[in-house]
Amino acid sequence: MKDKEKLIRYFEASGNGEAARRMLDLAEQVVAGKPYRVTEFMSPAGLTIADAVRAQYPQLRVESGGGYEGAERLRVAFVDAAYQGPVDLGLTALKVSWDPRFRLLTHRDVLGSLMGLGIERDHFGDIIMRSGGAQLIVDSTVADYVVSNFTKIAMVSVSVEPMDISELQPKEEKIKEIRTTVASLRLDAVASSGFSVSRTKLVSAVNAGLLQVNWQPAKGPSQEVKEGDVISMRGRGRMKVEAITGTSRKGRIGVYLKRFM
Repeated sequence: MKDKEKLIRYFEASGNGEAARRMLDLAEQVVAGKPYRVTEFMSPAGLTIADAVRAQYPQLRVESGGGYEGAERLRVAFVDAAYQGPVDLGLTALKVSWDPRFRLLTHRDVLGSLMGLGIERDHFGDIIMRSGGAQLIVDSTVADYVVSNFTKIAMVSVSVEPMDISELQPKEEKIKEIRTTVASLRLDAVASSGFSVSRTKLVSAVNAGLLQVNWQPAKGPSQEVKEGDVISMRGRGRMKVEAITGTSRKGRIGVYLKRFM
């Protein structure tokens, strides 16, 4: 299919060609007679790919979820539009507990130990850090294995048990509101203001692949951002361009940013 090849080439440019191929394959399985098919966990950028794939197959609809409202890592289902039954996204919630005296355990520690079990990253959804533990959303097919084998994080013993997915408690994020002006809507100008780093350091970070815009690798320091864009920087979190507030008489552009700490 010519349009299929064109779609893959388009997403290859942003490093998502393989994801597009997998989604096209799942969509075609539904067209061939399956009621629905579900992807692995992915960033919200996957929804953009899924919508582009669905546009090739008007007889399908798309559903998605990550276990709770606002989840970052999601699973996407391609569903036959005529199918009226339940769509199981294959999500299981697990509660991980450890001695609360080990307060220095981080999200990275938890993820690293999970990966040490030999399970691919796309089998795990969000990791919600709590005091003395964490909540995990995982692919249901690996849940029992995690419960049985996830016994340590670094040298700290942990216990894992299933929990009702409705009991998930999303992480509470601190939001810092930033109102500033920039010379242009270039990524390096906006992000340096939002993340409080010099423009020189910001450009170096972009060139090193440390920044994403809407969960896609930044195209370069001169990439223009717009209202609604989410900019993330490794080690500094993420922020949203909440609004473009106008242009001053001196030509500077007002921006309203929300930075999630």
